[in-house]
Amino acid sequence: MTEEVLPSTCSARGCDAPARWALLWNNPKIHTPDRRKTWLACDVHKDSLSDFLDRRSFLREVEPFSG
Repeated sequence: MTEEVLPSTCSARGCDAPARWALLWNNPKIHTPDRRKTWLACDVHKDSLSDFLDRRSFLREVEPFSG
């Protein structure tokens, strides 16, 4: 039996576009400094999702995603 691999999609609400970016973040109030959580973003939502995390001082890195 083989598992079906589903394409990774953007984390923006209602968006089903393929992810092109990984936004690595953590909340310093609850995560250790080395912990990274990931939101995926398409080209259209990369800036808005990054801005959302950055305004809260959560954004750590943005890197290309190929999943």
